[in-house]
Amino acid sequence: MGRRIAAIVNPYAANGRAGKLWPNIAQPLRDRLGEFTVRFTDSAGHATRIARELIESSFDLIVAVGGDGTVSEVVNGFLRDDEPIRPEAQLGILPVGTGSDFQRTTGIPSDLDAAIEILAAGKPLAIDVGKARFVAPDGQAGERHFVNLASFGMGGAVAAGAKNLLTAVSGQAGFFWATLKTLATFGGRHVELGLDDDNRSLSCFILNVAVGNGRFHGGGMHPCPRALLNDGLLDVTVIDYLNLWEVVRDIRVLYSEDVYRLPKVHHLRARRLTARATRPTWIEVDGEPLGRLPLEVEVLPRRIPLLLSPSSPLFETGNRASPPT
Repeated sequence: MGRRIAAIVNPYAANGRAGKLWPNIAQPLRDRLGEFTVRFTDSAGHATRIARELIESSFDLIVAVGGDGTVSEVVNGFLRDDEPIRPEAQLGILPVGTGSDFQRTTGIPSDLDAAIEILAAGKPLAIDVGKARFVAPDGQAGERHFVNLASFGMGGAVAAGAKNLLTAVSGQAGFFWATLKTLATFGGRHVELGLDDDNRSLSCFILNVAVGNGRFHGGGMHPCPRALLNDGLLDVTVIDYLNLWEVVRDIRVLYSEDVYRLPKVHHLRARRLTARATRPTWIEVDGEPLGRLPLEVEVLPRRIPLLLSPSSPLFETGNRASPPT
């Protein structure tokens, strides 16, 4: 008996581009994979509910068709009480999104024929999942799993304004404009960070803190260039407060994998991080503005099998040592 395959399609991804492209995607996908079930999302959180229903119905491969937000929602449907509902169920990705930051980390190609080939003949890599607990906008406790990255400080404020007129041009353009606009008013935040349970703590005046399972956010910004998806650790990048002139001066480096060469950027690793602030400090999780500090983030090692190219260098990683003290 062949694999039971389902595609969860977000027709609104990439400003509706995913829905327009789907008729041209469906037939090549069917030609390569055989028959599959298709479910379309119609609201925030719908992809999570669909994924959970499909996994509970013993589907073997769930393909997220959309961008980072779609992938994040689908991932949340794989887990219950932080454990896989069905450990053998695999995640596949057809990237048709705006920012596509998680795609950059995985190396899944934008060429749809090549991405479909990975779904047909790829190899599963058990990847880590992050879990974030925070204060939701209504003041209640919020919780979300993520595969890419969570950030707070300016990142949360930027995420809230990232859907703008330039987003139709490109996700990177939209995020870049939101970044410049936020810089005009963002005055930095004093935060207290706690790492793991070994009494490591830091008091910082920050522009932003990124907690990465993946490497990219903001439509191509590279805040966690050393992060690995399967090493059981979170990479923590602390950017001390930078004024507008400093950001403009350093913007190319801030968007590059050389970000750690800047003297006001610091690299840490941890399995668990806590963050508190005296002033409202907004967060984003996988690109979505979900609430504010206080925040607790922890890594859940190797929770979901993700289909990747068998030649992906990610299969050669994952043996990194414990975080430094």
